[in-house]
Formats: sequence, C-alpha cells, structure tokens
Amino acid sequence: MNYMQNLMQLRGYFVRNFIGVLNMFRYIITPLLFCCFISHAMADDILLQEDHPDRYVVVKGDTLWAISGKFLKDPWQWPKVWKMNKDEIKNPHRIYPGDVVVLDTSSGSPQLRLLHETVTLSPGAIEEPLEKQAIPVIMPSTIAPFLNQPLVIEKDELTTSPVILAGPDNRVAFVDGNKIYTSEIEQSEGYLWHIYRPGKVLVDPDSREALGIEATYLGDARITKYGDPTVGEIFRSKEEIFKDDKLIKMSDNLMTSFVPRAPETLVKGRIMTIYGGLAEAGNNTIVSINKGKKDGLEEGHVLSINRAGSFVNRNPKQKTTDERFPMKELRFTDTEPTEKAPGKEKIKESGTPDKTIKKDPTMVQLPSERIGLLMIFRTFDRVSYGLIMQATQPINVLDITQTP
Repeated sequence: MNYMQNLMQLRGYFVRNFIGVLNMFRYIITPLLFCCFISHAMADDILLQEDHPDRYVVVKGDTLWAISGKFLKDPWQWPKVWKMNKDEIKNPHRIYPGDVVVLDTSSGSPQLRLLHETVTLSPGAIEEPLEKQAIPVIMPSTIAPFLNQPLVIEKDELTTSPVILAGPDNRVAFVDGNKIYTSEIEQSEGYLWHIYRPGKVLVDPDSREALGIEATYLGDARITKYGDPTVGEIFRSKEEIFKDDKLIKMSDNLMTSFVPRAPETLVKGRIMTIYGGLAEAGNNTIVSINKGKKDGLEEGHVLSINRAGSFVNRNPKQKTTDERFPMKELRFTDTEPTEKAPGKEKIKESGTPDKTIKKDPTMVQLPSERIGLLMIFRTFDRVSYGLIMQATQPINVLDITQTP
C-alpha cells in the first residue's frame, strides 16, 4: 500500500510540474508569436486609396509620385506593390506616356504592373518609343537647379578647392564671358567647374556641431588652359563673381532617376534650414536636414515630418511652475536630463534653443503629430536636401523628420 501511495504522489508531482512548464512556455511563446504577427502585419500593411482606379493610362506631365498617389495612401510604398528588388530600385524600369498601369489584387496583396501595350494619346500623332521621355519621380523643374550645383561644402573641400586669383584688366567683379585666373588645376580634374562662395555654417540643432558650410552658387566656368595659374572662362553667372571665390568640380554621377521609398532602418533627424530664407515651409519647398549618407539616407528616401507635442497642464485650473515661457510655444526636444541642468528636461522655444524649464509633474506632453512628407533628392555625408511632398500645416525649422 505504501508503495502505491508513493507512486501516486510521484506521478502527481510530475504532472503538476509538467503543466507548470507548459504554462510557462505558453506565457513566453504567445507574446512572441503575437509580436511577430503584428510586426509582419505592419511591414506588409499597404493601404489603397478608397477611390483607386483599376488601371491608369500615363499621360505627359505625370510623375511617379502622383501616379503612386492615385493607387496608394502611402506613395513611398511603390516598390512593394511594384515588387522591386534593390537593383531595380536603383535602376527602375522607365514608364512612358501611353503606358497602362494596372492594379492586380488577385493574389490577396495589391500589385502594380505595366500592360505590354500602349494607348495612343493623340489620334493622328504617332510617337516613336525612342523619342518618348520617361516620366520623372517629381517635376524636374522643382529640383533641377539643385541637382548639378553645390549645396554643401564639406570641410576638406573648403581647404583644397581652387580659388579665383584675378581677372582681366584689374576688374573687381566678373560676369559671363570674362576670363579668370585660378590656382592650379590639373587636366585630370576636368574642365567644367562651379563657382561658389562659402555661406552660412550648417549647425546640428541637437549636437550643436558644425556639419558643413552651405554654398552660395554663383555660376559656372570652363578651363581653357591648365597650369599655374590656370586660365578659365565664365560661361554662366547667377550673380557677380569676385576674387577669392572658389571652384568645385561639376559632378557627373548625380542620380536623377530614383524611386520614392522608406529607408530600411530608423532614421531620425531635424529640419535645419528652409531654402530661400523662408520662415515657414509648405508643399514643393526645399529644406535641409541634419542626416546624410553616413546615416543611411539615399536619394528617393521618404521621411515623415512630425511636430513634437506641446506641454499642457494636467489640471487647467492650476498655474504652471514657470510662466515665463507659455506652454503652447514650447517644443519638446529631449527627454534625457542635460549635463548642464541635471534633473531638467531640455525644451526648446521657437527661436531660443537653449531655454529650459524644470520638470513639473503637473505637466504632460501631447503626442507628436505627423504634419507632412519629405523626399530626399540630394545627399552629402552628414546633410541632405529634400522636397516637401505633402504638408498639412506650415513646417518650421527644428521639426522632426523620421522613417515613416
């Protein structure tokens, strides 16, 4: 009898422990499976426009972004529905006026493809395929001046760039057709050069580090005789050119054909400047951000523009601890205590980035809000330039840019 009782107790012990182990695995595995499911769903979540067409005939004046927006709520997801790989993104298939873009949902997930046919857009007018111009990503007139001109002078370029030494007849200012003499340029460096003047320093709004110098584009010159000094001729001038202005070699490998897409990794930065000295930016405005090639940004990457939530009082009837800075004008930038002010949150007021207020348990920050989309079209090592594609509110310097 004792033997049977011991055997039953031992059996019960193993059963209880086995069930406990199963429960432990259930609590561990279930959240992991749920997270994997959610992650996969978010990665593959492609939202179509409610009134999307089943097919669309491309017309002259279309852009890839505009066509994408006819089908998708998020135009940067174009590569997903087009089933593009990395090589195709860098060298996308060209789409021409008359081509037919078709939306196929038979597989359960939306997919765009081109029909192997074209539609005649103008009766009686026949276009040869070689004479057609492929549609661009965005209207080229908007960014064309920025694709082949210097925008940022890297630190090394500033010290090594050729400089204008003099002009003919002791002239002070030079324009189209004028001869110029520069410091030595070798023939292997090429004969087409931009002329620029160093402008304002681009400062990272978070680290306060100088990222480069924004170039003021002045014009273009061609070299007519190499040597020391080198002789050149100005063939294009945007404004007057002076002695000590510098030269940058024209780049011949700028990317003009790219596909709008989200970065593959999380990139988070800030708007540093609005081109043209504007106080606020909107659609089709060019801005610079404090992230570049070293951060993984490429031409065609799309970033969301977010505005950090303002701080409000949990109890509206209670006064704030510091009324010197109205809460509606404060913009959150960093949740970590700063070295200079331990125990304080760094909060930037528009135009005054160094002001701080003490942590206050009565204050709460509202969630950040997406206010626009930005597409990168020119990248440097630590700075990029982008075109604002969508804006629901006026966009300001210091607004946050990040992977959508």
